[in-house]
Amino acid sequence: MELFLFLGSLFLFLALGIPICIVLILCALVLMAHSGLWDPMMIASSMVDAADNYPLMAIPFFIFAGEIMTEGGLSYRVVQMAQLMIGHVRGGLGYAAIVASIIFAGLMGSSVAEAAAIGGLLLPMMKNVGYNPGRAGAVVASGAIIGPIIPPSTNFIMLGATVGGLSITKLFMIGLFPGLFIGFALCVCWFFIVRKDGYNETIRFTREEKIKICLDAWPAFLLPVLLLGGIRFGIFTPTEGGAFAAVYAIIVCLLYYREMKPSDLLGVSARSARTTAAVMLIVTGASAVGFFITLAQIPQQIVWLFEPLLDSPLMLMLVINFFLFLLGMVMDLTPNVLIFAPVLYPLILKAGIDPYYFGLIFILNLGIGVITPPVGTILYVVCGIGSIRFIELIQKLVPFLVTEIIVLITLTVFPKISIIPMKWLMGEL
Repeated sequence: MELFLFLGSLFLFLALGIPICIVLILCALVLMAHSGLWDPMMIASSMVDAADNYPLMAIPFFIFAGEIMTEGGLSYRVVQMAQLMIGHVRGGLGYAAIVASIIFAGLMGSSVAEAAAIGGLLLPMMKNVGYNPGRAGAVVASGAIIGPIIPPSTNFIMLGATVGGLSITKLFMIGLFPGLFIGFALCVCWFFIVRKDGYNETIRFTREEKIKICLDAWPAFLLPVLLLGGIRFGIFTPTEGGAFAAVYAIIVCLLYYREMKPSDLLGVSARSARTTAAVMLIVTGASAVGFFITLAQIPQQIVWLFEPLLDSPLMLMLVINFFLFLLGMVMDLTPNVLIFAPVLYPLILKAGIDPYYFGLIFILNLGIGVITPPVGTILYVVCGIGSIRFIELIQKLVPFLVTEIIVLITLTVFPKISIIPMKWLMGEL
């Protein structure tokens, strides 16, 4: 009863167009009224307790670092390096968009920031050489889902902070190989699309241009190496890694590229603060509703609902995937992580499923949701940047979406593809 009351109120408020942070608080009020414990201070207390969470401090640092990279010219240099690496191949701009997505994922950890940065730089170039606008937008949007998978991922940070007992470092490591796998699969998909659509453009650079691009881009490539190396070898925690990334970005953009002035940091800080405030409002709202979800014993009801599948972990994961895919179509990634990860976590533990493998599948599935209509946050970002009609983007996105679903199913059916590289990176093999 409580489960259907929660889901019914959630989707009803979303259908009314109410902002998600308010929806979460309203759902908490509905569950509180149903429980007979009418005390609004319980909601306020839950929200304050949620904000007082050390791992979540990494999020504003990574947001700040991403804003500095965009403002300081580092984004442009990453795209140039991607063009240099693979632009000489037929359909080079599309390949460059995918490679740039992989690189940006290791810098920003945000699909929206990634799509905005790459789309703003590459979409005009793609249109100039004759790409179909919908197809150009589709390759940029499909690459953006790599952002939540390859570390540092803010969504993995939220998952680790929301579900007790999960190491954020291990979550980072389990996302590395699958993120590269998705990029490779998208490149294979693009290989066939290039020949179907008849794109022939290539990008060539002189020797002097190649040297300049490499000298300009090396700080961008050094950051993920230092960041992941520092986290993996215990030099700093993921939260301290976020602070390191922010300081590194400031030094590079102010002293090496010199495209920012110290006075520009005020505007960058203001944008980062607004983004952080929006994220944290969702986080605290989800914590409030999560308190009443636990009080109403909804996790136990989920376990009871899926109990017939507990003896078949693969079938259970396939059903969970279908459930998450439907959720991803109607609600953004962040609230889904905060609400449903704590609900499903006891279920997968009871079924004997590796929690880090579950975390990867959980984030990847919901990541696909950000490019799936009707919500599809990334779709609206790309449409706005590239002046692309929404229906045209959806039509041209289908091959990429199918490719990513195939990758999701492959990783679900063969968990060792992700678990073994994680254990190797953590020195457990």
